[in-house]
Amino acid sequence: MDVNGGTVRIGCGAGFAADRVEPAVDLVERGALDTLVLECLGERTVALAALRRLADPGGGYDPMLAKRMRALLGPLRRTGTRLVTNAGAAHPQAAARMVAALAAEAGEPLAVAAVTGDDVLDRIDPDAPAWEDGRPLAEHGELVSANAYIGVDALLPALETGAPVVIAGRAADPSLFLAPLVHALGWDTADWDRMAAGTLVGHLLECAGQVTGGYFADPGVKPVPGLARLGYPLAEVGADGGAVVTKPDGTGGRVDRMTVVEQLTYEVTDPGAYLTPDVTLDITGVGVEGLGGDRVRVGGARGRARPAELKVSVGYRAGFRGEGEISYAGRGALDRARLAAEVVRERVAGAVPRLRVDVVGVDAVHGSALSEGAPYECRLRVAGLAPDRATADIVAEEVSALYTSGPAGGGGLRAGTTEVVGVLSTTVPRERVETRVAVYGGGERR
Repeated sequence: MDVNGGTVRIGCGAGFAADRVEPAVDLVERGALDTLVLECLGERTVALAALRRLADPGGGYDPMLAKRMRALLGPLRRTGTRLVTNAGAAHPQAAARMVAALAAEAGEPLAVAAVTGDDVLDRIDPDAPAWEDGRPLAEHGELVSANAYIGVDALLPALETGAPVVIAGRAADPSLFLAPLVHALGWDTADWDRMAAGTLVGHLLECAGQVTGGYFADPGVKPVPGLARLGYPLAEVGADGGAVVTKPDGTGGRVDRMTVVEQLTYEVTDPGAYLTPDVTLDITGVGVEGLGGDRVRVGGARGRARPAELKVSVGYRAGFRGEGEISYAGRGALDRARLAAEVVRERVAGAVPRLRVDVVGVDAVHGSALSEGAPYECRLRVAGLAPDRATADIVAEEVSALYTSGPAGGGGLRAGTTEVVGVLSTTVPRERVETRVAVYGGGERR
């Protein structure tokens, strides 16, 4: 890392579990990065991963991780770029073993550090109130996961092992970026303004293509060139925490004051007190300066002491969702879709506890008040939530029956039943979370 020069280059190659792989490879090959971060977890993602681990003790990590690593291992080794990711999801150890095995199979063994301890299912109070509704957590259903948002203090020991790949579970998104900056630049983790500056960088980069024009794009309002070739972001970070956000030359997208400001406020409910495991971030004084050429300078973040408790994302079994969709087209399409909906309602009345019926394109998002005119084509969606699979199956079966027992012209059927994982939030005292690091690779574990 260019510590002597006072600048660290850090990039984001994934902003969620199903993100593209190619932009990450491009960042490593052409971005002259010190560290590449793959941010692959959402609240529901880790709960679903916990269910997969229950079904398969060797699973539970990001199912796309192997594909990503096959594409990245060569470029990472050639460039000396370090990888930090939370793609370990519910089983960082299994993820680390898998990546170490892939490297060994390629004839280039490497060490992979796994960070564990975010799983606090046995350490939370099941009678604690959920943030969302104040009811005790356990009243919502069987609790299957509880993952604390761990931060820099958990990730630094893994970086200090020297392992070129670090895999965690529910590490907080900006902490994945802050930890490599602290490690490379020698920041004091009690220097709240430095912690705030690094957290700001992580917050801007964590959603990958969002800050380079993806999700920002709105034709005729906020045009983005080359969206199909969207480049992913990187930041050049100085020892004082000041940073320039940019992207690789020749890629699609845009990085300017507008894209950065939009990402700056993303998911921030209190600009003066954005809570992370590492710092209480104040972005009210942040300056955003467009430099031209897809380069934006940011700075001015301020920090206060980190929270005494860590946020915990809790997953629970919420029942089963039976769902069906069918399309209608031509004159009278909307009337036929609504008649089909009434047929299903009458057929499942009293059997399915919770039922939702939408005509997509007419009333599914904003209700019927904003719909104008009769559409030439529309799609009926019916979904029901039930405590058991057999009851939920009724919805899928009744929508399927519309093919021949419903109004004319129905087609394009899709129906099925899936288990639903609910997500709640709570906190846990910081001292109850004990993180650990294990290193795999080269036939050894330490």
